[in-house]
Amino acid sequence: MDSPHGAAVKAEHFGLKGPRGWAFRGIGLDAAPGSLIAVEGPSGSGRTCLLLALTGRMKPTEGHAEIGRHRLPKKMAAVRRIAALGPVPGVNDLDQSLTVAEQLREGALLQRHYGAPIRSLLRSRSERRATAAARIEAALDAAGLDLATLPKGERTTVRDLERLESVRLSVAIALLGSPQLLALDDLDIKLSDTERTEVWALLRSIAARGTTVLAVCSEAPADAVVLRTGPQEDGAAPETKPSTGAAGTPKITWGTGAKEGATAGRDADADAKAETKPAPKAEAEPEAKKDSAKKKAAETGPAIATENDADDSGNADDSGNADDTGIDDNDDNDDTKGADDALAEAGRA
Repeated sequence: MDSPHGAAVKAEHFGLKGPRGWAFRGIGLDAAPGSLIAVEGPSGSGRTCLLLALTGRMKPTEGHAEIGRHRLPKKMAAVRRIAALGPVPGVNDLDQSLTVAEQLREGALLQRHYGAPIRSLLRSRSERRATAAARIEAALDAAGLDLATLPKGERTTVRDLERLESVRLSVAIALLGSPQLLALDDLDIKLSDTERTEVWALLRSIAARGTTVLAVCSEAPADAVVLRTGPQEDGAAPETKPSTGAAGTPKITWGTGAKEGATAGRDADADAKAETKPAPKAEAEPEAKKDSAKKKAAETGPAIATENDADDSGNADDSGNADDTGIDDNDDNDDTKGADDALAEAGRA
């Protein structure tokens, strides 16, 4: 397997905002090629989003980053070509039904189809198979996975692998394309302390070969470049420049905590809800009041409004009380006059 020169990873005011607020914000990082970078923080603090953004899989909202010679967010496709994902749950999970050999051959086929230069397709089938076999062997050696130690050798199904063996297999598949940046998520989940030590030793050996390694974890080793995504402690001043750890390794601390980003997201959601809250409807007149008015009108008969009453109750039409009674004074007067005229005509006759 080739040992390419690793990609330098730089970020300035790097941030990504989602529907619920900021996943991460204010990221500053400056790591040399071949570095071992540990993204340290509690679950839910934006670690995976940061990993995917730095590898060109998620588009950032603010700031910029440089992976090798490629600047994000403009060159996301170019970054994806040089950055490979190791185990990232929910993104590139291994197929549990395949054997280890089938999973490796599938990874080699995909790498040859999408990552290899076009001139490699002009080689004969036997030459392509030999090249793929050599790459698989080199990747397994770099990942520290010996197929002979597995229960059924290369025919062992992925579901039968231990957690550490599964991590090594994912790393081997990622290394098939000789990436400049290798990214791994949730590195210490379901691993004992001894297995965690073995994984970090593996990543150090990969970084020593020239590949830059970016790993998400809950607790970073002392010799790694640390990028923290958890909220800062109360009263702690945000760091704007890399500080130096106990072993002389630069440590970069995220100045804006995830807690603050989450609060900002909740405030934004609250403002949006306040803006979209429907205006209160005009209070309808109680039905009891309407029924009372109708009953009173029926008992007392049509009311005769005087000129003063009409002036005092100039808002009668607005209140709708006249309509509620169902009585029109003018219509009643016309009907009475018509009856009187009919009686007068009958008397004359």
